[in-house]
Amino acid sequence: MDTESDHVVVRLKNVVVEAACGIHPWEQHPERPNRLSINVTLFAALGERRLAEFGYIDYDGIRDFLKGFPARPHTPLLETLLDEIVDKCFADARVSSCRVSIMKLDIFNEAEAAGVEVYRTRANWT
Repeated sequence: MDTESDHVVVRLKNVVVEAACGIHPWEQHPERPNRLSINVTLFAALGERRLAEFGYIDYDGIRDFLKGFPARPHTPLLETLLDEIVDKCFADARVSSCRVSIMKLDIFNEAEAAGVEVYRTRANWT
């Protein structure tokens, strides 16, 4: 995010969903999906506008997409899920960048969670 200009930041915090994902043998069973915690942060430049003039960034499309994760076929890599979420983040043309993280909540006994986070800019997203 360009810290020299004004931005609005929109967040979906700790959206917990289940999904069949992972590469470990114990993750390959469809009856044992992983619980995922997903965080999405959207950044959009305000310029000189007041927030009320800017309007709002509708995160319902992202939320609806995440709610569909339990019905997805098995996805081996969290990175695949991250890329798909980033696509949803850039559905609003005003979003200039986003940060998305996915954490598997129950993957290892000795860790609270394990996962991946990415920060992407629209300029570098294909």
